[in-house]
Amino acid sequence: MKRFGFYLAIFLAVLIIGSLCWLYFADYLEREKPAITLNQEIIAIGKQKNIGITFSDRKSGLSNLKVEIVQDNKNQILADDNIPSRGTKEKVLQLTIDTAALKLHDGPAMITITAKDFALFKNQTTLSIAVKIDTVPPQISILNPANYINQGGTGFIAYRISKPASVNGIYVNDYFTPGYALMIDNKPTYVAYFAVPLDASKAKTSFTIFAQDDAGNEAKAALPCVIREKTFRVDKMSLNENFLQQKMPEFQTAVPALKEKTLPEVFIYVNSQMRNDNFQTIQTICQKSVSPRLWRGAFLRMRNASTMSLFGDKRYYMAGGKVVAESLHIGVDLASSANAAIEAANNGIVVFTGTLGIYGNTVIIDHGLGLFSLYGHLSYIETAVGKNVKREELIGHSGLSGLAGGDHLHFSIIVGGQFVNPLEWWDPHWIEDNINRKMRF
Repeated sequence: MKRFGFYLAIFLAVLIIGSLCWLYFADYLEREKPAITLNQEIIAIGKQKNIGITFSDRKSGLSNLKVEIVQDNKNQILADDNIPSRGTKEKVLQLTIDTAALKLHDGPAMITITAKDFALFKNQTTLSIAVKIDTVPPQISILNPANYINQGGTGFIAYRISKPASVNGIYVNDYFTPGYALMIDNKPTYVAYFAVPLDASKAKTSFTIFAQDDAGNEAKAALPCVIREKTFRVDKMSLNENFLQQKMPEFQTAVPALKEKTLPEVFIYVNSQMRNDNFQTIQTICQKSVSPRLWRGAFLRMRNASTMSLFGDKRYYMAGGKVVAESLHIGVDLASSANAAIEAANNGIVVFTGTLGIYGNTVIIDHGLGLFSLYGHLSYIETAVGKNVKREELIGHSGLSGLAGGDHLHFSIIVGGQFVNPLEWWDPHWIEDNINRKMRF
């Protein structure tokens, strides 16, 4: 019995040692090549280019990583990393290619990336990437030298760029609105709608066209604008108990965390946090817009409707003689009869239908080139996401869903993810002077 135990122990020891040797030599004898992954596609390189490269080898591990750039048959080493011992399964290199320091000139070049592992056969992967050295920034030509814009309104600009641009658009201070490509006068042109802040002024508001090419070269051009001042109303609104009892339970049901809150506390949450969340949702919905211009002519105003609230109204909600909350109205409220027909203001594609917080039952339509319309507080919706709708087509009925004290339509216009004054878009003369003429040269 003792001899059996002795032989069993030897057998187990040999088995364990053999397994360990097998695991070691299995990696040592493997033929799998290392992997190389770039953090971005490299097409062109400007004055400087930051690139990230991930090397990996899940078996014997990485032994050498090398990056070179070749131009005019001259090799220059950007990185050469020898790894002294086994075990490195993955490594990331961050490199900056400085074309001036490397004395590279504009024209073709080749980046060669090599990875070797620790296997007996020195498995190797080589990735060769043809690139263009391009240090010349694009040139921007603004086609509309005279631009008259209103506080809270919409600006529109057409411009051309001397070379293809991977990113282009307009900055209003630090807020960026992308441009869209189209043909004007049989020439490649870019256009962009942009929102003018309610408090815009020559002293504190800048408008800058921006373009960046594939190599990362950037260009900026100041956009001359004459800003017309507008007066916006200020309202004090009583936060009465009837309104709170009528509307706040709806939000307590939608947000379980509000069930234990008092009705005024629910209102403060809805008017602040939910309002902000809804704005972020709308911006996300409006990030992508189709490139053709879908709309034609002035936008339709709700028929036979009275104006209840205007764009830009500053609202202070009062309780016990004190201001307990405030908001900025970023649309126009229109009311006629209960459950009135709501029609699409212009041609477009429906991109959202459903419940949207303070707006209740909502429809959002994409009119192309970054222009959207929003219809809130509907009693019910009669359209669907993805549907192509025509101006005057029925999309729903007015109601008091969301944060509405009575049956009405909340109508908004959105450009570049920002709300603007709808009154301009109802005016055919404004559209002709500020949009159509800028698209004819």
